[in-house]
Amino acid sequence: MHELNRIEELRLVEQNRLDLLRTPEERNEWGQFATPPALAEDMIRYARTMSDKVRFLDPSLGTGSFYSALLRIFASDQITSATGVELDPNFSLAAKNLWANTGLEVVEADFTKLAPNPCCSLLVANPPYVRHHHLNSTDKVRLQQRVLLEHRIRISGLAGLYCYFMLLADAWMDENALAIWLIPSEFMDVNYGSAVKEYLTDHVQLLHIHRFSPEDVQFADALVSSAVVVFRKRIPAENEPVKISFGGSLLSPVRSTDVAIEALRRTRKWTSITSESEFSSAAKPGLTLGDFFTIKRGIATGANDFFILSEEDAVRHGIPQKFRRPILPNPRKILSEVVEADQNGYPANTTRLALIDCDWKEQELEEKYPQFWQYLQGGRLDKVNSAYLASKRNPWYSQEKRDPAPFLFTYMGRGRNGKNPFRVIWNKSSATAHNVYLLLYPKGWLKGVLHENEALYSVVFDYLREIDRDKLIGEGRVYGGGLHKLEPKELARVAIDSLFDKIGGASASPFLQQPEQLGLAW
Repeated sequence: MHELNRIEELRLVEQNRLDLLRTPEERNEWGQFATPPALAEDMIRYARTMSDKVRFLDPSLGTGSFYSALLRIFASDQITSATGVELDPNFSLAAKNLWANTGLEVVEADFTKLAPNPCCSLLVANPPYVRHHHLNSTDKVRLQQRVLLEHRIRISGLAGLYCYFMLLADAWMDENALAIWLIPSEFMDVNYGSAVKEYLTDHVQLLHIHRFSPEDVQFADALVSSAVVVFRKRIPAENEPVKISFGGSLLSPVRSTDVAIEALRRTRKWTSITSESEFSSAAKPGLTLGDFFTIKRGIATGANDFFILSEEDAVRHGIPQKFRRPILPNPRKILSEVVEADQNGYPANTTRLALIDCDWKEQELEEKYPQFWQYLQGGRLDKVNSAYLASKRNPWYSQEKRDPAPFLFTYMGRGRNGKNPFRVIWNKSSATAHNVYLLLYPKGWLKGVLHENEALYSVVFDYLREIDRDKLIGEGRVYGGGLHKLEPKELARVAIDSLFDKIGGASASPFLQQPEQLGLAW
């Protein structure tokens, strides 16, 4: 054991050295985030409670954190064979040197390109966290076709590499083999995770999912919330529950519950399990925010620093008023929860910003507004016009249309100490907003009510501010460090149950009596 501990110390030194060979950006592209030793040990200890003799496989070996723990927790006569696959030649060489003469076969290769070899009874992995935009189109098509061929599962092009690793590793596992995966917990909620969830509920016997608290970031250099997924490669047993745990450690979670596999299949957001209620309110029938509001993301300019200017700078650059639209600043610059308006509709109590939005041709601008045209030429020199979003617009300095919305949610935030991570803002001005906001436009019955009685805007505003934070968090997604995020469709799914009563208590409008008869119902 002393010798194994010495090798583990050398491994940690080597891991640190190799990490420093690449910039954080390069490591992000490779998806290289080393497993913390304590977590690797927990995962192997967990495996030891369910396995005796093992044929071990790690498809993303790195320097061998799981293999190191395996040698220290399993007896030598319990390890029949051990294989590790590693793409990075530096890590592959380090693993070969570290674990020489211990029985580990190190294969330097792209795991997703290897011919499957059913060789393991225990698979433990922390696959590369490579996001989809770092995968080229050729690799995506190849990976999607392999998943479809092997599992008849269609996987989204937005899936990260870790999803393909899990699905393709199935062919390497013996029947009844145990798999323990450390992966981002985002698969539990996002649409592209549906392929992984289908695999876990229909193709294998899912045993346990442990989700770490978002505040407890497992990787100091990756803002990602993590989960450990445990299953056996065998036909799922419908009558055996799945353990879902949260917080603390894999071996000592803060709370856990048993969930029937059929209930998991019906649950859209798996992170809602083990929340205050067993399932999020979104799984229950009833009214949602989407029944009362059209919800959109704010304007995505593609280059805010160029297209959004202070009012003074817009005047200095000769940008005509008709090509400027008032736009709200970032939430941190809005100190009040209510944005008031001046006589011209501009925000009166926060930074006044202007959004460039023009549909004139450049030749026309050069002739009539040469100073503005010169500003645009500066954008061309900086290649603003060839950036992705701008290049899709005609002309490139025009913007998508987003009317001013009376109510806005910030779409991202942290909710420490029980605070709501999402702010609600009542926008009384004519300013639109960019894409750090979600824009809520009343529709149907609610639109009619507010049109008849504008005093009820304050009632709706108070109601939105009082929505329980757990409902919002339950519908959104969370990243490492407790960073919460809501997309328009997620906010639209937030269940509400008393808006009628709130407004009904504030007004005797006939709109409140029979909304369906007014043609304003959802």
